[in-house]
Amino acid sequence: MEAVKMMEKTEEIYEINKVTWSQRMKSYKRTPLSFLLWLLVNLAITLTVAILFFLIGYILVNGVPNLTSDLFSFRYTSENVSMFPAIINTLIMTGLSLLFAVPLGIFASIYLVEYAKRGNKFVEVVRVTAETLQGIPSIVYGLFGMLFFVGALGWGLSVLSGAATMAIMILPLIMRTSEEALKSVPDSFREGSFGLGAGKLRTVFRIVLPSAVPGILSGIILSIGRVVGETAALMYTAGTVAEVPANIMNSGRTLSVHMYTLSCEGLHINQAYATAVVLLITVLLINTISSFIAKRITKG
Repeated sequence: MEAVKMMEKTEEIYEINKVTWSQRMKSYKRTPLSFLLWLLVNLAITLTVAILFFLIGYILVNGVPNLTSDLFSFRYTSENVSMFPAIINTLIMTGLSLLFAVPLGIFASIYLVEYAKRGNKFVEVVRVTAETLQGIPSIVYGLFGMLFFVGALGWGLSVLSGAATMAIMILPLIMRTSEEALKSVPDSFREGSFGLGAGKLRTVFRIVLPSAVPGILSGIILSIGRVVGETAALMYTAGTVAEVPANIMNSGRTLSVHMYTLSCEGLHINQAYATAVVLLITVLLINTISSFIAKRITKG
């Protein structure tokens, strides 16, 4: 009996959707402008998905056949052009950049949302500045990092210089996404916490911040993608040495810089395609792991 009821319910839903679709199509036919907009929206979706799949397919077709064991050797030589040191450097660079930028960005957004007074001119200046910094080209950040971290502070071409530059680059993104995530938390959560006798600090860290974690993590995921895919800024600050650095004061190239260097040399184009495949898989794995952690934290 339950199976029969489920079948009947499914048929009812199908009929309703069928009627709704036919009604929409009739309305589109009645109004040419609506039909034109509907057509443009579907065309844009189809074109976007097609371009995405074309790029992924092009990279896989040209890169997967060139993946060999020599590309994952621990040491880089001019013969094997191993990408393994670049993979390690990418993970180190990403971790250091997030270590610098995430706490600063989250605490700044907490101040802007929870502690700053409404209509504060300073808050408006900070927001406008953060939005402006998001639009600055990465080469400008690279020049600043070269002049300040590499030259003025005397850190030289090092992983630390690159990580500090990348932290400045992703800081506005983390700030803005964290601020919007905190704003999305209903005021009733705060009022309920205050009504139970909790203080401001306890309310922020026990009620507001956990509720905003999914939005904050989405900004962190976007920041990771920007760090992993950055080339120009890191060439000026971290250098292009194809070795695993002994410490953060040594130079090292990331996967994106490694791929750029191979393609510019013109001698290892096939290996550059293989590096692009690994870079694509690395970004996919990082995003998957970050999304999994976000879901676990939200459920917890």
